[in-house]
Amino acid sequence: MAFLQQNIMQDTDDAELIREYKASGKLDFLAALYQRYMGLVYGVCLKYFDEEASKDAVMQIFEELIVKLKQYEVQNFKSWLHVLARNHCLMKLRAMKNKEGRQVSIEDRPLMESEEILHHENGFSLENNLQVMEKCLETLPEEQKRSVNLFYLEEKSYREVCLITGYEMNKVKSYIQNGKRNLKICIEQQHAR
Repeated sequence: MAFLQQNIMQDTDDAELIREYKASGKLDFLAALYQRYMGLVYGVCLKYFDEEASKDAVMQIFEELIVKLKQYEVQNFKSWLHVLARNHCLMKLRAMKNKEGRQVSIEDRPLMESEEILHHENGFSLENNLQVMEKCLETLPEEQKRSVNLFYLEEKSYREVCLITGYEMNKVKSYIQNGKRNLKICIEQQHAR
């Protein structure tokens, strides 16, 4: 019978699995959903960590998903999960940085949005990267800075950003998109110096 149930879940779309999970609380539905995107999550984690740490992060993200999926209305699960995975990795890196000023090894350094690997020879450390990102975040116009901070760092949905800021949905999406682009440009310019 479990085999039949597993086949049925494979044919069920993401939205239906989310509804079933939220209604029943059964992890079978969430596991079937997560299984579809584990490769994506693992790939995101590999951008930030070595293989072992990435495997651990994949499991930690699933545990995080158990709680967070119940809290949010998710329209596009794949995109939402990608952001959740990236934010998990960034927060873990930040926590590692804050632990007694510990130096982070080259394997733990994040890739920039441009997918450019920051090599040890160029002198950029994780701490420098985070400082540059924070400095660049401060250069954004207030609406972009606030929207980007809420969406990426505080993991708020578009709707929540609208409620918190009072901005219209189209404005929020525009602020986030433009803010992300401006942040990337600023970071690349800082590293080019």
